[in-house]
Amino acid sequence: MAKGFNPLQQVKALQEKMARIQEELALKTVEASAGGGMVAVVVNGKQEVLGIKIDRQVVDPEDVEMLQDLVVAAVNDGLRKAQELAASEMGKLAGGLNIPGLNIPGLF
Repeated sequence: MAKGFNPLQQVKALQEKMARIQEELALKTVEASAGGGMVAVVVNGKQEVLGIKIDRQVVDPEDVEMLQDLVVAAVNDGLRKAQELAASEMGKLAGGLNIPGLNIPGLF
């Protein structure tokens, strides 16, 4: 084993960094909208929908399907943005990673 190389210590440090990033992601939010802002959502970095705002003008009892489509579009856009945020934050972790042979698909 190379002097100064302790894989268990590096794995523990990686786990601690990942836990810290996940905690930080819970506090970060992204916003997305559909229908020109008629439906807006707020999603955190843990991909949890925190809020939905619907403009009164888009609430039409005769056209519920349009409202449903706008909500789905806004939520999906918010989740996509939250995934990008999480990937960006987790990608920072890869820069300091120095464990030979460690390749976790989908992590970086």
